[in-house]
Amino acid sequence: MVPAWLWLLCLSVIQAFPEARAAELRVEVPENYGGNFPLYLTKLPLPREKAEGRVVLSGDSGMAAEGPFAVDPDSGFLVVTRALDREEQAEYQLQVTLETEDGHVLWGPQHVIVHVKDENDQVPQFSQAIYRVRLSQGTRPGIPFLFLEASDGDAPGTANSDLRFQILSQAPAQASSDMFQLEPRLGALALSPEGSTSLDHALAGPYQLLVQVKDMGDQASGHQATATIEISVVESTWVPLGTIHLAENLEVLYPHHISQARWSGGDVHYHLESQPPGPFEVDTEGKLHVTRELDREAQAEYMLQVWAQNSHGEDYTAPLELHVVVTDENDNRPICLPRGPSVSIPELSSPGTEVTRLSAEDADAPGSPNSHVVYRLLSPEPIEGAEGRTFELDPTSGSVTLGTAPLKAGQNILLQVLAIDLAGAEGGLSSTCEVAVRITDINDHAPEFTTSQIGPISLPEDVEPETLVATLMATDADLEPAFRLMDFAIEAGNMEGIFGLDWEPDSGHVQLRLRKNLSYEAAPHHKVVVVVRNVEELVGPGPGPGSTATVTVLVERMIPPPKLDQESYEARIPVSTPAGSLLLTIQPSDPMSRALRFSLVNDSEGWLCIKEFSGEVHTAQSLHGAQPGDSYTVIVEAQDAVIVCRCNVEGQCMRKVGRMKGMPTKLSAVGILVGTLAAIGFFLILIFTHLALARKKDLDQPADSVPLKAAV
Repeated sequence: MVPAWLWLLCLSVIQAFPEARAAELRVEVPENYGGNFPLYLTKLPLPREKAEGRVVLSGDSGMAAEGPFAVDPDSGFLVVTRALDREEQAEYQLQVTLETEDGHVLWGPQHVIVHVKDENDQVPQFSQAIYRVRLSQGTRPGIPFLFLEASDGDAPGTANSDLRFQILSQAPAQASSDMFQLEPRLGALALSPEGSTSLDHALAGPYQLLVQVKDMGDQASGHQATATIEISVVESTWVPLGTIHLAENLEVLYPHHISQARWSGGDVHYHLESQPPGPFEVDTEGKLHVTRELDREAQAEYMLQVWAQNSHGEDYTAPLELHVVVTDENDNRPICLPRGPSVSIPELSSPGTEVTRLSAEDADAPGSPNSHVVYRLLSPEPIEGAEGRTFELDPTSGSVTLGTAPLKAGQNILLQVLAIDLAGAEGGLSSTCEVAVRITDINDHAPEFTTSQIGPISLPEDVEPETLVATLMATDADLEPAFRLMDFAIEAGNMEGIFGLDWEPDSGHVQLRLRKNLSYEAAPHHKVVVVVRNVEELVGPGPGPGSTATVTVLVERMIPPPKLDQESYEARIPVSTPAGSLLLTIQPSDPMSRALRFSLVNDSEGWLCIKEFSGEVHTAQSLHGAQPGDSYTVIVEAQDAVIVCRCNVEGQCMRKVGRMKGMPTKLSAVGILVGTLAAIGFFLILIFTHLALARKKDLDQPADSVPLKAAV
């Protein structure tokens, strides 16, 4: 025999290691057991040596079990002391421990689950003894219009509670004895195909069905129960709903009732769908509502479908369709197309030419007054006093055409047109459309010279080639640079190629230059005709008279300057010499060569005068104020006699050409001449001074004589 202390030590070790406890025990007890009690269920794994401990049986709460279970202390078997009812309690959870008298646990707890095995001792029960239901004509066959409900108290999921439904009888048996079909497992009652085709011709009175429910599934045995179903056939109210017109932006209380679908059968659930999705709903009574304001421009039409369904979401029949049309109100103003690039119109375009065609879009209903847009020209306004308008506008089509007022190239005009809906009636909405119009240039202006006659221009015959004769300037009234490009040519007066033209391609200036030497004998004058043309093709009338310029050139013959027989002249006269006295005569070196004209340049005292053609120098007056020994110097200028005024072919005095390369100007020529004469005069003064000094030495000379000197 094991000592008690060792037994207690083993129990203490078991208590210290819970994983060493015994596994959970499961025991099954037949329901309504009819044998002897106690009924031994299972042997508990109690220690072989119980020492002084006692077996304690309790429920889950740890309290002592008061149920029909006990533990045989001698055999260690768990026993049940009476019959159990599964419907009363299907499962018991027990635990067994070995404890000392003072409650100290020596072994356990051992968990035991007792399951009460079901016995088919419950009879199925219908939820109602009599079912009353309405059946609408037009219900599809096979679509349940009633779901029978029955219960069985036996264990769920077992054959004892496996229920089956069936129709036992139908009264009356017209127009077919099988008007209905009952799904055996679900208890779903529906029209049979035969019943669906003959329901419209059925009796007005109700149908009565006797139905049965049985447990044990398809087995022949089992408990059963019956119920009665009264079916009233009613006329179908599932009729088309037609078209509903709803005003957009309708100010009412929402949800707003718009129509109703009614299924005359029973157990109906309504379902609504909208294409496209819209703010619509249906309530449990089949009433259709719109839940908020509609916008025709967002969606003009909806197609609603309403279904009548049973509790399982199956359709009794085809859905009803409801067409919803959103009626328009004038809540959209015309919208003009975005302003694009400028419209280009060539100048000189004929009146009636279409400039552009406006198109304002109105989102309101097409074809209605709300979207009937007309147009009104705002700008440009006609100029006061003008004969016509620049633009004309067709109010219906929006076509903008040119008016009779002339256009000017380079103009940038902003057209502003008012687009009004409601066909322009009062209350219509409007927008302003803008179109930029640019008047483009065409090559309709021929270039013209600013001066048509240039000259006469006098050129010495020895002038060098490439000398600039004249600069001509032409202008073109066109704006486009390509239309202002000019081409110049000599049209007449240049048979020998004496003249040529130089110009830059993009310039309106052309230079007339010599290309060859001039000859007075060959041609004493030239008339050079220069024409200017456009490089680009000219539109409209051809060039006018202004496209031609004439340059008149006179050729100067080169004549050598005249020469005198002396470089200086000297005369001695008394102070009392009377006026008109001949002092001396200025003569050319070759009197037969050409005639000269003489003049005094610096006769400051006015004492002398000279014959213009003979060259005789006389006293013009008495020599007042002169003193003996004084000297008086004057300069004589000799000129050819044709050179007073050189006439051109028109009988006008010739004008000198501008300063040419290599030739002095008039001012510089005069300066050179004056300087030369001044030098000559200086030498004459020296000579006369020398003579005067010599004269003082001549004591026999009269005291009233005055030396006079002439310089040329």
